[in-house]
Formats: sequence, structure tokens, C-alpha cells
Amino acid sequence: MNSGGASYLYLAAAIVSEVIGTSALKASNEFTRLVPTLIMLTAFLSAFYFLTLTLRTIPVGIAYAIWSGVGIVMISVIARVMFGQKLDAPALAGIGLIVAGVLVINLFSRSSAH
Repeated sequence: MNSGGASYLYLAAAIVSEVIGTSALKASNEFTRLVPTLIMLTAFLSAFYFLTLTLRTIPVGIAYAIWSGVGIVMISVIARVMFGQKLDAPALAGIGLIVAGVLVINLFSRSSAH
């Protein structure tokens, strides 16, 4: 696999780890529950490690835009399923715009590592 392809796998691992960490952060109940707190710490360390590998070939601004956009969508879905949190129409529209931005970056920008 070329280094650009590997970088996107690292970025995917970073995003998934960050989403796990954020979900565990909510479940930790302000660090009062040990297991979710340990999961959160491990997941965030893993997320940042994979992000450092990503930055070998993907510019930091592009990587962070993708990380943020995909992470927001994933955590919004998880928050709905696991915690019963509902989003209103403006929130859904905003998330849609974020997804559109990530697509524009990946499909049309020459800045990203393709």
C-alpha cells in the first residue's frame, strides 16, 4: 500500500479512536467511573498516535478537517443511539454542511494527499 493510502487508514483509526474516547468520556460520568475513564484515556492516546502517523503525508489542515467532519457525524449518531440525544433541524443542516465540506476537500482539493 502506498504511503497516502496508509495515511488514510491511520486517519480512520484516529477518528474511530477519538469517537470511542469521546463516547467513553460521556460514560465516565465526570471521571467517577473507572472503566470508561480508562477506555477514554487509552482511546485518546491511540487517536493522537494514529494522527501523528497520518501527518507524515496528509497536511495537518486537511487531516484535521476530515477528522473533525467525520468525527462530528459519528459522535452525533452514537450520541443519539447510546445516550438518546436528539438533534434539531439546524443541527442536522450544519452537520450536512460539514459533510459537504469534507467531500469538497477530498474530491476537489489538490492539498490533500491522493
